[in-house]
Amino acid sequence: MTEPTYEELKARLADLEKQVDTKKRSGAMEFRVSEKGGVSVYGLGRFPVTLYYEQWKRLLEVAPDLQVFLEDNKGKLKLKQG
Repeated sequence: MTEPTYEELKARLADLEKQVDTKKRSGAMEFRVSEKGGVSVYGLGRFPVTLYYEQWKRLLEVAPDLQVFLEDNKGKLKLKQG
């Protein structure tokens, strides 16, 4: 097996950088387990949101209530334009 040339490596790096840029711009969310055992959600904002298992379960249980709350208070909330 031959070693890739400098030009081949450079092209591969450019392809990988495009993939990363596309993923960041797409707004896709990504989940990861943190070093301390929490679940981190990336893609909501500048920093990840990290909660532990029990916290995520509690939040998901009240998700319907949160949706109603958000709609009821939409006029008071700052909404991102665009």
